[in-house]
Amino acid sequence: MKTSTKVHLLIIDPQNDFCDIPVAEQPADPLAAGRKLAPALPVTGADQDMKRLAAFIDRAGNKLFDIHVTLDSHNPIDIAHPTWWTNDKGQAPAPFTVITAKDIAAGLWRSRNPLLQERSRQYVEQLDAAQRYALVVWPEHCLIGHWGHNVHAAVTQSLDAWARKKLDVVDYVTKGSNPFTEHYSAVQAEVPDPSDPGTLLNSRLIRTLSDADVVIVAGEALSHCVANTVRDIASNFGEDNIKKLVLLTDCCNSVGGFEQLGKDFVAEMSARGMKTARSTDYML
Repeated sequence: MKTSTKVHLLIIDPQNDFCDIPVAEQPADPLAAGRKLAPALPVTGADQDMKRLAAFIDRAGNKLFDIHVTLDSHNPIDIAHPTWWTNDKGQAPAPFTVITAKDIAAGLWRSRNPLLQERSRQYVEQLDAAQRYALVVWPEHCLIGHWGHNVHAAVTQSLDAWARKKLDVVDYVTKGSNPFTEHYSAVQAEVPDPSDPGTLLNSRLIRTLSDADVVIVAGEALSHCVANTVRDIASNFGEDNIKKLVLLTDCCNSVGGFEQLGKDFVAEMSARGMKTARSTDYML
């Protein structure tokens, strides 16, 4: 039971591990008495972003034709996690270490698994050649089956209420389970793996969003997954369709230290026709 106006909401990675959830709201760790489950890669302001987004869904849900939610979905062993890499002292890189092709050539970092050294080297070189983001070693995050992988509680509640009221389903799109490539964009991996269709261009999602009249975008983090997803959508939309995109600026934030990437993205896409609005002001 869809509305006649095709307004789609695209929510990018609204997951616990990216949200700076207050300690008082963090659940107890069932495996460690007195400890709480805390986000692994919290983005400052993301908790409030998600609460504003939930309020927007509650307010505007009747006018939303469809909702798509992307989910970062990783394994502990991942080329962008510390365990993958080691130096000559057997030490893993600290979170937020940047590894370049020059670093690998100089022997500063190598794959902990010798059998994956060549593939790891090629991957970092492919990132450089494609002028994608340099490889950043992130804390283990959004691990499949873990609390951090779950959608923020307020957003989950609003999505469930929307689905029950509309007698419809939310379109969940997973990404990131291939350990050999980063997958910031929900549309394709940073370096697609021809042997894994899940890393290739998500033509279904592109076609679905191309058919929309408006695509409202929100989620985390503005500097990385939001930016790369929207850029890849725009690259496959055609310039005339970019004007369909509306970024809710109060429902996204950048990873600390990468704020300029978020600002550059907004400036770039606004110049290409993307609109921006605040969730509290945007009227459908």
